Amino acid sequence: MGELLREGHAVVGLARSDAAAEALIAAGAAVHRGSLDDPASLEAGARACDGVIHTGFVHDFSRYVEMCELDRRVIGTLGRALLGTNKPLVVTSGTLATPGRRATEEDRHAPGASATVPRAASEEAVDALVEIGIRASIVRPSPSVHGRGDRGFVPMLMAVARDKGASAYIGEGTNEWNAVHRLDAARVFVRALLRGTAGARFHAVAEPAIAFRDIAGAIGDLLALPTVSLSPDEAKAHFGWLEWPVGRDGPASSELTRRTLDWTPAQPGLLDDLTSGVYAP
Repeated sequence: MGELLREGHAVVGLARSDAAAEALIAAGAAVHRGSLDDPASLEAGARACDGVIHTGFVHDFSRYVEMCELDRRVIGTLGRALLGTNKPLVVTSGTLATPGRRATEEDRHAPGASATVPRAASEEAVDALVEIGIRASIVRPSPSVHGRGDRGFVPMLMAVARDKGASAYIGEGTNEWNAVHRLDAARVFVRALLRGTAGARFHAVAEPAIAFRDIAGAIGDLLALPTVSLSPDEAKAHFGWLEWPVGRDGPASSELTRRTLDWTPAQPGLLDDLTSGVYAP
């Protein structure tokens, strides 16, 4: 939102509460009241805008499959509201989809992949919109979109470490995460909105591969807790549902995105943020 405002665009944000509306107004945006489970509000908001960025996935991992299917419906509603207008729609997905090798923007889920990879529902929804002529594209951010105000995986991992008395990784901890600062990610979304073509995939990835052991170690140092290796069985008890992303190997390239969108990350890296005080308790 801030990136769009700085470039002189008028921004309208979806708000389902008074607090969210006040935050949007304070940031300089207009407010559209509604929610992701209110198709009429989504449709009206999308029709009133010149383009739409959808980042509103509900991170309720106790109902993960259900939330992925909700996202499919939301994307369909937003896209159909733009039918016949050539207005752009940018949708959020993720990069943790190709274990065993470095993911690229050219990677595609196999047909029907959402049956076993629920998050693929979002990309399936975009492909369905492209087939009917909607200029929808996808940004795949890193699993860690870090920086001040982060509410994602890093704060979750810190909370687990505090609760368990140790920061942990699985096995040797050599599985790799990719990462991006939230301000660098914002620039990818804005440029995808302005330059994206139907069906394009972009990677908001600044650091292609960071060993998870190093992330766990930085969290341990930050919290003055030991950093430990866990077996897979121990990891399930320690991390709960987070055991899946923690053990995932997800290096990812953003070379095509950098060329296509003329994007060069400029913000601090994940380990820099963890050691500089951004996440200080």
